[in-house]
Amino acid sequence: MSLSPAIDLDEILKTAIEAAERAAVIARQQRDSLAVSVSFKADRNLVTTADLACEKAIIETIQERFPSHMILAEESVGLTTPEACSSGPVWVIDPIDGTTNYAHGHYQVGISIGFAVDSVVQAGVVVAPFLGETFTAIKGRGAFCNGRPITVSQAASIDDALVCTGFPYKRGNIANICARLERILERCRDVRRLGAASLDICWVACGRLDAFYEETLNPWDIAAGGLIAREAGARMGHFPYDCESQKVAHQYSGDLFADNLIVSAPGCYNDIAEALASCVGKSAPKQA
Repeated sequence: MSLSPAIDLDEILKTAIEAAERAAVIARQQRDSLAVSVSFKADRNLVTTADLACEKAIIETIQERFPSHMILAEESVGLTTPEACSSGPVWVIDPIDGTTNYAHGHYQVGISIGFAVDSVVQAGVVVAPFLGETFTAIKGRGAFCNGRPITVSQAASIDDALVCTGFPYKRGNIANICARLERILERCRDVRRLGAASLDICWVACGRLDAFYEETLNPWDIAAGGLIAREAGARMGHFPYDCESQKVAHQYSGDLFADNLIVSAPGCYNDIAEALASCVGKSAPKQA
């Protein structure tokens, strides 16, 4: 795929960073002033006034410069369709990734903006507004944190790996979720659950984590972080379905397909994928 000469990825990334930094200011100000109001979109799935304000600021910033580009954003996802996002330029936005963390005063929060053309992510930024870090990448040019190059870890097997995961808001598949976690935990160095997929993936990119996996993610969770991780040398793939509830992003194509995601340092990828695949159809043991 060749980009239109009218698409300047440097300008795209500059706009994405500007939009994310504008949202970061809003996120910090609302939380610092105790102005955040929380409601529920669905079971356990929070949305705050900051999510909505950040998304509005991001979209306004993008549309000022690229009014003809499509927008796929978490809080206004109903305004577009997976089919419409499969072609042409699309901005993929998570205004606050880790909303539960945000609402509870935790720092593991990301603002994620990816730019895709024909379902291939070409540029991305993830800003951590409470950690002072900005992760960026342009396809084919490497990955960076605060302007410095980053690479994945040298973990050579699952035995060496610090693995991160996340859990869905809907828990109907909890037996298989626990079976996967048990299988990983019995083989890896240790497990973390940090609560913001976009930032978790960036932490694989910079070597703080060796692998990440999660089910029921969406394109806005992985678009920017996925590019950053790949540009840092990570391998990405997907573990098999074992429940219909995992089919959240299956209608999206290319880099926007997020179901049952694995992101890993190359040396331990095969071990992680095998461990996750071996759990399909199994149930976790009942607790006494």
